[in-house]
Amino acid sequence: MQLRLLVVFLLGSLCFVSCKTDKADVKKSSYIPVTEVDNTPLKIPAVNADSIYHFIEKQVSFGPRVPGSEGHKQCKNWIVSKLSSYGASVSTQDFNAVLYSGEELPATNIIAQINPSHERRVLLSAHWDTRRVADFDPDPAKKNDPILGADDGGSGVGVILEIVRLIQANDINMGVDVVLFDAEDQGKSGGGPSAINTWCLGSQYWSRNLMPKNYNPMYGILLDMVGAKNPQFGQDEYSLKYAGDHVKKIWSLGQAMGHSKMFVNQKTNGITDDHVFVNTIAKIPMLDILNQPLGSKTGFQKCWHTHCDDMSSIDKKTIKAVGQVLVAALYKESKGKL
Repeated sequence: MQLRLLVVFLLGSLCFVSCKTDKADVKKSSYIPVTEVDNTPLKIPAVNADSIYHFIEKQVSFGPRVPGSEGHKQCKNWIVSKLSSYGASVSTQDFNAVLYSGEELPATNIIAQINPSHERRVLLSAHWDTRRVADFDPDPAKKNDPILGADDGGSGVGVILEIVRLIQANDINMGVDVVLFDAEDQGKSGGGPSAINTWCLGSQYWSRNLMPKNYNPMYGILLDMVGAKNPQFGQDEYSLKYAGDHVKKIWSLGQAMGHSKMFVNQKTNGITDDHVFVNTIAKIPMLDILNQPLGSKTGFQKCWHTHCDDMSSIDKKTIKAVGQVLVAALYKESKGKL
């Protein structure tokens, strides 16, 4: 009997030690589930395509938004003012973007919070700068000129501004944060693996210098090139690896809402975008909604890094669909129904 009691005691002690060790080794989860599903009727605000289009058009009106340019400065002030006007708590994060050429440009990440005291939070991101060269333009004489970036930069920001506008008018029981990254599109083209860190300088800086400090959302959603006609948003390798559960939820929702031709169950190769550094440096699970049409020569839409990336490249049906899927996802998430 004494021997049995001793064995039980030793096994219990080992279990206690083992459990403590396992708990200490597990990284704190970024996912905070709701303790109880909210069964009140779910009202999802309707996205206004004209509103998103206007937000994109306004950015383009400043011209190319290359860090350090006058258009960049004016656009920054407008975005900060617009987010503030919708009741968000806005701050900026200035840094020097050191390009692969060695040149330094003044850059700014724009950060906004809605319901800043709420524990459950989702992050929305896009980049707001535009490329300083049109390296894929068919006209050699125009390759060194900066682009307007209506789709590549402008579309993601436009959709996010519309979401913030809607949340101001329609309360949401959740925290929603916005980080608009700067100096995303100034990397070295065709440099292979060695050039990866020359891109996404704003997200690299933010991920190493989180604002707010110790920021820990449930997950993040990155928007990049979400405005062209007939897009195909595949599921890239990094999104699936770091935020696979969230990819499945949002793609399933998009398909259920009638957008199966956009939100396709097509696995794509890993793409160097802001979500890579948010996932690997900040350790925040983030997925990327990025247009990667099958059969494209560049892997992206036809106006990528060319001068045809102006307002003619924006399709209202696309921006409305993307915006509506994200609004539905956020309001469902706020009630534990996503």
